[in-house]
Formats: sequence, structure tokens, C-alpha cells
Amino acid sequence: MKPELTWLLWSVVLAFVQVLVAVQGAMMQVGLPALAGNREGIPEITGWAGRAARAQRNMVENLLLFAVLVLIAVAADRTNAATLLGAQLFFWARLVYAGVYIAGIPWLRTGVWTVSVIGMIVIALQLI
Repeated sequence: MKPELTWLLWSVVLAFVQVLVAVQGAMMQVGLPALAGNREGIPEITGWAGRAARAQRNMVENLLLFAVLVLIAVAADRTNAATLLGAQLFFWARLVYAGVYIAGIPWLRTGVWTVSVIGMIVIALQLI
């Protein structure tokens, strides 16, 4: 398996872990019965749990773009040291991003997000 696909797999694992963290935080605030129901009328999830949910949604949004870039690079046989670096940048930045977002550090969060986008740009440049 191409190493970029391995980083994609780890990124999916990270996204799944973020789901578990977000659900745990929501359960602590509104309880399992509210989450297991139709979710009408439950209060907004706030604090670290709300940030965890927003970080998870952002991961899913970015994971789609990252996955498409990696899959195109592999399918087109355009993988190289740069695509590998881009995939590594994406994963590690997203891992740090999750922690920084949950901790509530806004400017650092934006900087780390930018690093993950740079990782995707590095991959995209190899495809142009």
C-alpha cells in the first residue's frame, strides 16, 4: 500500500476518535437518552464538548478534500516525496488541531489548520 494511503487511513481513524470524543462530551452535558432520541429540543452543546463537535465536523469537511487528493495521486501514479510530506503534514496538523481546538486556543488553532491546508496544497501541486 502506498504510504499516502496509510496516512489517509490514520486520518480516518483520527476522525472516528474525534466522533467518540464529541459524543462523550455531548453525553456528559445532555445525557444518553437525549442523544439517543430524535434530538429535538436539546440544548446547544457548549464548552469543550461543543468545541470537540466543531473540530470533528471540520475534520470531516477537510478529510473529504484530503481523501480525494490522495486517491487521485495514487490512481494517477503521481505519488512522490512531496505527496508523502503533504499527507504527513495533513495528519499531524489535524491531530494537533483537534487538541488545540478542544483546549480553546483560537489563534494557534487557525495556524495549525493552515498547516493542514498547506499539506493538501503540496499534494495538489503534484497533480497539476
